[in-house]
Formats: sequence, C-alpha cells, structure tokens
Amino acid sequence: MRTAILSRPQPMGRIIGAAILAVIAGFALLGPVLVPGDPFAQSLMKSLAGPDAAAPFGHDHLGRSLFHRLAYALRLSPLIALAAVATAASAGLVLGMLAALRGGWTERVLVILADALLALPGLLMVLIVLAIMPGTATGFWAGLSLVLWVEFFRLTRATARATLASPAVQAAKLLGFGWSYIFRTHLWPEIAPLMLTAAAFGTATAIMAIAALGFVSVGMRAPTPELGLMMVELLPYWREAPMALLTPVIATFALLLGLTLLAGGHKP
Repeated sequence: MRTAILSRPQPMGRIIGAAILAVIAGFALLGPVLVPGDPFAQSLMKSLAGPDAAAPFGHDHLGRSLFHRLAYALRLSPLIALAAVATAASAGLVLGMLAALRGGWTERVLVILADALLALPGLLMVLIVLAIMPGTATGFWAGLSLVLWVEFFRLTRATARATLASPAVQAAKLLGFGWSYIFRTHLWPEIAPLMLTAAAFGTATAIMAIAALGFVSVGMRAPTPELGLMMVELLPYWREAPMALLTPVIATFALLLGLTLLAGGHKP
C-alpha cells in the first residue's frame, strides 16, 4: 500500500506549479552568479534605459539593474514568507495537538484565542506589528506568523480529534503503545498532507501580503528591493517604460501562480 501511494502519478497542476517555482528559484539564486551585478548601484545616466549585457531586464528610474533587483526581491519575499509559515505551522501543530489531547478548558482557551485573532483582518494584524517594528523583515515575520498559525491550529485540532477517536488509535492505546508511536503512525500521516497544502497556500498569502503592503508604501523601505516596493517606485513611469513596471508584476504573478498550483494540485 505504501509503495502504491508513493508511486501514484502527481496531478498535472502540481507538476506545473513545481516547475514554475523551480525556474523562479533558479533565477533568484543563479541569475546574479551568471550575470554579476549590484542591485543597489545607481547610474542616473541609465535611467529607464533598456536591456544591456550588465542589466538584461533594463534599468529603473534610478538606473539600477532590474535583473539584479528582481533576483534579490525573489529571495527576500519568499524567505520571509517561508520563515513565517514554518513558525506558524510549528505553533499551530503544537497547540492543535495540545487542544485535541487535553480538551476541557485548555481547548476552550485556545479556540477562543484563535477565533479572536481570526476576527481581526490579517493585514491589520501585520500593520500593528509593523507599527512596532517598521520596515523590517522581522516585523513581517512576526506579524505574518500571528496571522497564519490559526489555520494550522484549526486543521491540526480537527484532524487530531477525529483520529484520536478512531478504532486504530484506541487499539494502539490498549496494546500499550506510547504517544510517540501513535503520533508517528496514526496522527502525522493524517495531518501532514493538510499541513503541506496549508503551507503552500500560506506562503502565497504571505508573499501577497508583503507585496500589497509594499505597494502602499507600508512594507520594506527603500532602497531594499521588494516586489511591492518595486511596483510603487516604477508606477509613475509606466508610460515611459511599461516593461520596467511589468517586470515585478509578472514575477509576483508567476510566484503566486506556482504556489497556488502546487497547493491546489495536492490531494491527500
């Protein structure tokens, strides 16, 4: 049975999503190695100039290489998003398991806390944290983690409660197996597919939030290359250099599309 599950063909959408993300990761990591350059270097003589050997995607309004700024941005935003998702998933898994195992007032307190955070708009929570730590990657990480852990908590709690009540787990308890064995054998195989799907969607949500806040000049501060901030900086020049503006737009769309396809194509 395990061999049959592992050898099952993957949905086409998931394969396409993984391919898109692989291309983006290859560009972000290898692009600056193949074409060395500085994303912060300015040359007003090359303001909004077209592509050349040193800047294959052209230059922005300050003469900076869009190629190297985009590669930097495609490392920064996913890194913050993945860190936030990893933190949120760990917290959600631990608290969800605690609620399912302990029940009673412990579960009620955690559910009330999750519902209270869920009632607040996610961007508002991130904005509150950014007001304390403005324009920092740490602020984004903390704010996004506070928003995203609720979904992982609810998935873990619901799945764990149903699995703990199953005959297989009851039989394992009667046979004297410990909680470590029960978690590895019964709980984690049920929780893992849901967590992976939620992680892919959560990463896409985090990247979109970072770009959205950057687009309204609340996120990362200049001259840091960030997708939303790049759009803000280039928007006034869309008539003179439309492709310069489309560069971060297309990159953001491709990144979100790849993550969405990867998550949507996963079937537990």
